[in-house]
Amino acid sequence: MVNEQQVNKIGKTVSVFGIILNILLAASKICIGSIFGLISVVADGLNNLTDCGSSVTSLISFKMSSRPADKEHPYGHGRIEYVCSLLIAFLMFFVAFDMAKESITKIISPMGVDFSVWIIVVLALSILIKFIFFLCCKIASKKINSTILSTTALDSLMDCIATFITLASYIVAIFTGFNPDGYVGVIIALFIAWLAFKTTKEIVSTLIGEAPEQSLVDEIKEKILSYDGVLAVHDLAVYNFGANKYFATAHVEVSAKVDVMISHELIDKIERDFSENTNILFTGHLDPIEVDNPLVNELRDKVENVVKNIDDRFSIHDFRIVLGKQSSNMLFDVAIPFENTLSKNEIKAKILDEIKKFDGCYNVIMTIEHTI
Repeated sequence: MVNEQQVNKIGKTVSVFGIILNILLAASKICIGSIFGLISVVADGLNNLTDCGSSVTSLISFKMSSRPADKEHPYGHGRIEYVCSLLIAFLMFFVAFDMAKESITKIISPMGVDFSVWIIVVLALSILIKFIFFLCCKIASKKINSTILSTTALDSLMDCIATFITLASYIVAIFTGFNPDGYVGVIIALFIAWLAFKTTKEIVSTLIGEAPEQSLVDEIKEKILSYDGVLAVHDLAVYNFGANKYFATAHVEVSAKVDVMISHELIDKIERDFSENTNILFTGHLDPIEVDNPLVNELRDKVENVVKNIDDRFSIHDFRIVLGKQSSNMLFDVAIPFENTLSKNEIKAKILDEIKKFDGCYNVIMTIEHTI
């Protein structure tokens, strides 16, 4: 993982690069399109102007999101990036609407076109430049896991397609006499509107709270399990508060025979390691379990088999036996994926029926929970 300083440096560099490129492209297209009366070229230039605003917003986003946590925002300001991405999407909607309106006017009252090599040169260079910028944003967004740069990358790719369509329509108009300028303007407007909708949907989903990527989950679990003394990890929860800013909690299983102070020191060590060497603020919950009790081990294996026979994606944890004078309790948690089609009551009933077949003397207390 890259650290926060690298995230801000890469993000700001790409944003400034985008501002310069889009100002140059917007100015050249709007001038050429206005001179020769091509609404599609002007529309394409306005799209680049929107991209310039997007890059400015990205730059502001990286600057503001890098501010440290404070009393009002104890988890930092990383989610400002998502708010800025929404602002970009709303700006794109506005440009798409205005562009579509102008294009429809052009369809109703079409105009002829004059050949100019400058139009072809400007549009061809624009396709090349925007594709290079698309690659830069794509590489940078993967490196720093940035939503706003990922959105900018997709926007740049759409620009390449839109500009190619504009160039093709101009060539068609020169060779056939039919001017599809207004129709192309509508197509570009629809492209921008679709991209704005897609961006809005993704950002809203992120703000609601998406599940973390499986690769990140596996990375966190693997790191925790790498410590001597850690037997297993469960109930992992990961919260995103901006690009590469995560908070995670998990139950860390250790042997109940180990002194509690030693186990507590182990958890502290894991938490410090995450804090100092990753972009994850980790909090571990100490979970001591019996590992050398033959009765507990035998019953745990049997219950594990019961659960796996229902669905091999299911697992159990926190298994323990509490012996009493009047009755004895068997307690455990069952972790199930969200994709499971059975209800919790159905799962509980199936497990209880199977447990009664091999041992009915225990009062079974189970908790069924979803896991990532």
